[in-house]
Amino acid sequence: MKPRILAIDDETVILNLLEEYSELEGFELMRAQTAREAKEAVKKARPDLIISDLQLENSDGLTLIEELRQDLPDVPVILLTGVWFDEQTVDQKLLGKISAYHNKSEPLQKLGALIRKLLDSSPNP
Repeated sequence: MKPRILAIDDETVILNLLEEYSELEGFELMRAQTAREAKEAVKKARPDLIISDLQLENSDGLTLIEELRQDLPDVPVILLTGVWFDEQTVDQKLLGKISAYHNKSEPLQKLGALIRKLLDSSPNP
């Protein structure tokens, strides 16, 4: 069975890029552009990994992640954002809420390695 990834981003170009990457890597990608769509998606199918933008159009990505984690506490989450955080901020404020952080300006290969690492270390439900 293909690993299922839920990608949440209000930028269509980012979702398209993640979908293209997922197809090449053999992942199933569920797309959501809003918090509501993300919540509906997880009701239909449990993701093996979540990739979420920090700044969504009508919601905050961290708040959404906290809400999704209530029902999916063991699903790894990558915060994918254009906002730069220093390592101390990531370690002290974000890593309790997310599994990893990736800046949108960093190479896609680095994100791919992070996805594979988290999927490989994630317990199967």
